[in-house]
Amino acid sequence: MATKLDKTLKREIDINGEPYMLSISPEGLKLVPKGKRKGHEVTWKDLLSGQTALASAMNDSFNRPTG
Repeated sequence: MATKLDKTLKREIDINGEPYMLSISPEGLKLVPKGKRKGHEVTWKDLLSGQTALASAMNDSFNRPTG
């Protein structure tokens, strides 16, 4: 049987040689560069509804070079 998620779990992960903190809480996920406060947050509701995919696609289109 799985353990119920009733408090925040924090884990350090390495992405492309950079340390990040991943917080998994009953509200959702948060990924932040280690030592910083601001990062990416996703609620479970947004993840299920597909809102995260839409936001990611929009960010990609804005960051793509034009011309």
